[in-house]
Formats: sequence, structure tokens, C-alpha cells
Amino acid sequence: MLLSSLRVLLQHGRQYIRRLDRVELSEEFRGRPMLQQQGLSARDASALRLLCPTRAIDTKPGLSLDLGRCLFCGECARQFPAYIRFTNDYRICSPTREGLIIRAVAKGFEAELPAAPMEFDQGAVRPEVKKLFGRSLHLRQVSAGGDNSSEMELNAAGNVNFDMRRFGVEFTASPRHADGIVLTGPLTVNMMREVETTLLAVPQPRVIMAVGCDAISGGLFADSPAVDRSFFDKYPIDLYVPGNPAHPMTFIWGVRQLLKPLPPVPKAEPLAQESESEPKSKSLSNTESEE
Repeated sequence: MLLSSLRVLLQHGRQYIRRLDRVELSEEFRGRPMLQQQGLSARDASALRLLCPTRAIDTKPGLSLDLGRCLFCGECARQFPAYIRFTNDYRICSPTREGLIIRAVAKGFEAELPAAPMEFDQGAVRPEVKKLFGRSLHLRQVSAGGDNSSEMELNAAGNVNFDMRRFGVEFTASPRHADGIVLTGPLTVNMMREVETTLLAVPQPRVIMAVGCDAISGGLFADSPAVDRSFFDKYPIDLYVPGNPAHPMTFIWGVRQLLKPLPPVPKAEPLAQESESEPKSKSLSNTESEE
């Protein structure tokens, strides 16, 4: 029994990722999209708008894609590859809702490669967030009608692979011990009282994060009578983490940007090549394995 367990450990190799700022996800991962509208006809524009079930794609005044609504299903890129492509860039968080809208590049895909990363608007981050929580941040996660996909990925952010605790970030059971809350799910009517009660139990100042397209926009359930989005009219959100579900690296990168940006690294290392024996990320976020 002991020899069998040791054999399994040797086969798995080192699972711990030493440098999260050097991680590069699999090419199959659907992260930040690239858009270009050269040659986009009125017929194709209309078809693109109708194709997206969450109305994430708009073509007026120009082609754009809202990551807060996007399911990352990839159907738009499969049917209209001339206009939309998905990269494997997981750095797609924003402190503002407007920052999640990707607009078409001016000169086509080839002229824009390698694609410029999304800009995280540090000016939109409240100064007290960086000052008070830069070294330690405890969060209470609240699933408000979620399907457990984003919740599982948030759990993975604290496992031996990603280990966000190295940055002083972790989840806590009690909101009275927390510095903020992390919302998942579309916020159902039956959970509204509990969500607000949990938030008010967190001492001021506090942060609020919305993780996954369901939390950010309601996703597929935005128009359901069972969903109540009034919470977002009452309380400002400090961090939006898109994805369906959001990848652990997306969440960790967003939190680190919110608190203290990671230093730029000249060359990325593929996640599977962190060491010769290091396994690939087993996250299900936005990959072909979901289909």
C-alpha cells in the first residue's frame, strides 16, 4: 500500500506552481478574445448578434464583445473565425464593468499579433483597498443560485497547485472574519436577503467581487423572474472576474491586480512546462472539455 502511494506521487511529480506570474495556459483554453470587423457585412453582423444567447456581442457602432455576458462557449469564433478569435490569455479581470468590453482592432488580426493585453484600470481601485489589504485579504464566498462551477474553481485557487494563500489571500467561514465577499451565481430572489445580510456582517471597509458571467450579468438567467439583480444597484463592485466558470488563474491575477500588481515578466512559462514532471492544470474553465 505504501509503495503504491509513493509510486502515484512520483508519477504526479511536483504539482505546486512556483511562479504564478509566469503561467501560460493551454492553447485550448478560451480566454481574452480578439475581434476585427474588416469585411463584416450587415448580414454577418446580424447573425453574430443573434448567435449569442446572452447578447454579449454587439455590432453598433462597432464590433464588440462583453466579457461580463460571455459564456466562452466559442460558438461565435467557430462560425465566424474571420471576425472573432479566442486567445489563451487568462488576464481578463477589471475593476470596472466597462473594462470588460472588448472592441474590434483597427487593422485586422495579423497586424495586431501579438495581441496587447487587457488594461487593468488601477485608477478605478479605491486607495484604501491597496493600503489595508495589500498583505492580507480574507474573503467570504457566497453562492447566490450558482451551479457550483465557479465555486469549484474558487476552491481550486487555494489548492496545492495554485495556492493563493502565498499572497495572503484566502477564504474564511465567517463574514465577521472577512474583509469582503465573493459573489457567484445570478443572485436569485430567494438568496437576496442572505447575500445582503452576509455583506453587512463584513466590517467596513470591505470589498465586493463578482466571479463568473452569472454573477456579473445574470448570464443565461438574466431575464428570469427568479433572479433579482437589484444588489448591484445598491453596492459598487470592486472586481469583476469573467469566465464560465472563471479559471483559478484569472481570479488570482485579478485579486493581485486589485491589491498589488505582479511585476511584469519578459517570458511566460507554459503551465505544463513548469517542470518536466509538472502536470497540466485540470481546471474545466472555458475549455473544449466542457462541450
